[in-house]
Formats: sequence, structure tokens, C-alpha cells
Amino acid sequence: MTRHSVIKGALILSITGFGVRFVGLGLRVVLNSFIGDEGLGLYGAAYPIYSTLLALSTAGIPVAISKLVSQHMTVKDYQGAYRVFLLSLSLVTMSGLIISIIMFMSAPYLAQHIVKDPRAFYPIAAIAPAVFFAAVMSCFRGFFQGQQQMMPTAVSQIFEQLFRVGAALFLVVLLLPLGLEFAAAGATFGAAAGAVAGLLVLLLLFFRGRSSFMAGMARQQRAKHPKNGETLRSILYLSIPITLSHLVIPLQSLIDLFTVHFRLEEIGFDESRRLALYGQLTNIAAPIIHIPQILTVALAVSLLPAISEASALNNRGMIRFRASLALRLSFLLGLPSAVGIFILAEPLTMLLFQNQEAGRPLAYMSLAVLFIALYQTSSAILQGLGKTHIPLVNLTVGAVTKILCNWFLVAIPALNINGAAVGSVAGFFVSSTLNLYHIRSLTGLRLDYMRTYIKPVISGIFMGVVVYLSYTYSLAGLTEPAGLLSFSLSNAVATLGSVALGIASYGLALFVLGTLDREDLLLIPRYGPFILQLALRLRLLK
Repeated sequence: MTRHSVIKGALILSITGFGVRFVGLGLRVVLNSFIGDEGLGLYGAAYPIYSTLLALSTAGIPVAISKLVSQHMTVKDYQGAYRVFLLSLSLVTMSGLIISIIMFMSAPYLAQHIVKDPRAFYPIAAIAPAVFFAAVMSCFRGFFQGQQQMMPTAVSQIFEQLFRVGAALFLVVLLLPLGLEFAAAGATFGAAAGAVAGLLVLLLLFFRGRSSFMAGMARQQRAKHPKNGETLRSILYLSIPITLSHLVIPLQSLIDLFTVHFRLEEIGFDESRRLALYGQLTNIAAPIIHIPQILTVALAVSLLPAISEASALNNRGMIRFRASLALRLSFLLGLPSAVGIFILAEPLTMLLFQNQEAGRPLAYMSLAVLFIALYQTSSAILQGLGKTHIPLVNLTVGAVTKILCNWFLVAIPALNINGAAVGSVAGFFVSSTLNLYHIRSLTGLRLDYMRTYIKPVISGIFMGVVVYLSYTYSLAGLTEPAGLLSFSLSNAVATLGSVALGIASYGLALFVLGTLDREDLLLIPRYGPFILQLALRLRLLK
């Protein structure tokens, strides 16, 4: 796997991810207009439980599949790769079915004692079948990713999201007359419909490409492989720490659900107001924060088999190069996103949700974008090296940091829900910093601090000033004194224009400061040479 194919794989998943995430964000916008903050609070209450149980059912096995299949394919061992996949699929199918049934049967208890709102029974029960289908689907994605095939994952994500949104909107409209809780249940059932659609697409692609994989197995000389028990132990050795890592964030969300409501109640907020504030944090601010992560998640998914390949070849130079490239890209992408979201927090929540108040927790949470990006990429590097326990330990330390921040900060009346947003930033800052320390210790990686951090920060500050001035003056020009457009339309034009200008100014600053070079541009699949020629003509490169 070349460095070009790492970027290509990430680009495929990024483009798909942006489309999928914007469709998902559009769903929340529409849901907000139908069921409001309180309904979004009920809808959002089911997801931490679903995410926790899904992580339990998959047991980190899809990541283990990707890594182990990549190692086998590096030496053209088709038989070994297929055995890993079949064993993993059997495990996940069984665990997914059991946990899906348990979630459905325990929905009344979870609603009463965890969410502390009996109405949450309906959305929790409705999303339970999704655990089984999403778990099985994740195994197929891991198998394809281990072969450095990112397109099947991308196609399945598209179908999954389209069916999820379509089913959710249809059921919300159908069930809303029966009550908010039934409408929220219809929205969460969309996850099950989407998972079924995504799985069917992957099954079709799997059986379509199975003949060529089987031909590779047939050409391969019968090799002596470890017994099923030993292979299973290898899968579990890699997957259990990853499972626990995947559990930390959903468990943290569950703790959020409890601690935030409890601490808000202590400072005098009633149930309706608590649900509304929690909905602003989890269903308005958090989805916007997650949009820039599409790039780094895609980079991490593409990076893991690449680092695994370099590790299998024991090529430390290749490991350092790929790790350095990935971390630099993460910082370059995460920083401007964080700055832009901080400056345009209220305009964004007004544009997307017609909710100005939600801009405050979004602004407080904005810096989390950068630290989540660094955590995701650094975790993929450590997992590719086989050090799957390190991200778990570091994420746990970060989660404890967040919980402590929640407990103390949410109870400050002036901060209230914004205290939980600050906790998210603090938690991921701790986790990502610890990950970077371990990568340096394990690989001897030494980053160019000027090029990786300082120059992008200067570019980000310049971009921030441009975005602030652009939004302020364009909004004033559109609304005062003539009132050319309504405030809503003026805000939309000013916000989108400022985003475009921010991207251009950040890119220009990177060129002027010499942060990007010819090699960086040539890494961009297909369009790299064209962008390089354009930069040379404009004299942006020396």
C-alpha cells in the first residue's frame, strides 16, 4: 500500500462521509422542526445506550479483521485472511443477536432508571434491532478494508443513510399524532432500516467479488495455519482492548446523560428545560462537531491497514513516514475546523436549526474537533502497531477527566450545559496528548514542530480574523440599513460566504508560509498535478 493509496482510501471515505453526515444533519434539522428540543432529547437518549451495546456486540472485531486480513494479504495468504473473516463473522453474528434481544427486553428498565423518563422506552425498544444488523455489517466492512478496498464501505454507508433517513421521516410523520415518544421511536427505528439496507449492499458486493478471492485461495499452495482456537485468541487479543476503547465513549455518553441531568436538576432546571438543554448539546452541537471528523475517521480507517502492513514488514522508516504524514494531515484539517466553528457557532446553529441558544455549547465544544482528530489518527497508528491497549488506557484517563469536569462545571449556573462541552474538550486533549507521547516512545517519531504545528496555527489565526470580519460586515451589509434580505436569509448568505472565504484564506496562508510543498500536493489523488501546476503559475510555491 503506497502513501498515495492511503490518501486515496481516505478521500473515498471522506467524500462519502461528508454526504452521509450532511444527510444525517439534515435529518436532525427536520426532526427539530417536527419534535423540537424535547423530542430530540428523547431521540438522543436512546443513542448512547445503542452505541454502548453495539460496541459490546462487535467486541472491536471489525478493527481486528482489518488488521489481521491486511497482515495476511501482505504475504498473499488468502486462506488465512478468509479464516479470520469467517471466525469473526460467526462471533459477531451470535453476540449481535443476543445483545439486540437483551436491549429490547430491558428497554423499560433503561428508560425508567437510566434515562429517568418512562417515555424513552419507545425509542430504546425501536432501535434495538439495529444492533444485530449493524454488528454483522461492520464485519463485512472490516474484511473489505483489510484488503484496502474502501469503496464497499462507502457504498454501503450511502445506502444505510438514505434508508435510515427515509424510514425515520416517514415514521415520524406517521406517528407524531400519537405523541412525542412515538415520533422519537419512529426516528430511532430508522437506524435499523438503514443497517438492513447497508448489510444487503455489502452482501451483494461480497458475493459478486467472492469468485476472484476464491481463485486467489485456489492458486495458493495449501499452507499450514494455526488452529481455529489460536486464530480466535489472536482476534480477541486485538479486539478486546479495542472493544473497551469503543465502550468508553458510549459509557461516557451514558454518564453524561445521568450526571448532566442530575447536576442541572440540582441548580434548579425542571425536566423539560433539562431535556431541551441536553438536546442542544447532543443533537445540535455534537453533530456539527462530528462533521469535520469525517476526514480524520476516513484517514484513520485507511491508515490502520497501511501501518499494519509496514509493521508486518518490520519497516520502521515506513511506519514513521506514514505516521508523520497522517498526524500532520489531522492537524492541518482539524485546526481550521475548530477555529471556524468557534467563530461561526451561533450563525451555524441559526442556519441549521433556527436555534441561537445552542451556539453557546457549540462554541465551548469547538476546540474538541482538533483533539478528536488527533486522537482518532494516533489511535489508528497505535492499533496498526498492535498496541491496542494504549488508546484504551489513554481514552479512559480522558473520560475520567471529562466526568470530573461535568460534575464540577455543569453545577455552575453561569455555565450549566456548557460545562459538559468544556469537559469534552479537556477529555480529548488529555487522551490525544497521551497517545502522541506513546507513538513517539514506540517509533522514535520526531515531528517537525514548525511545519506541523506552528505554521498551521498562524494560518488558522489569519483565517479566523478573515472569517470574523467577513461574517460581521456581510451580515451588516445585507440587513442594515436597507434591510435587503430577512435576517434568516442574510445569516445564511453571510455564513456560507464566510466559510468559503475562510477555506480560501487558510489555504493561501499555508502556501505563503511554506507549510505545503510539491510532494504534499502530489499526494492528492487525480487532482494533485493540476493543483500543483496552478500553485506554480500563481507563484504560491517556490
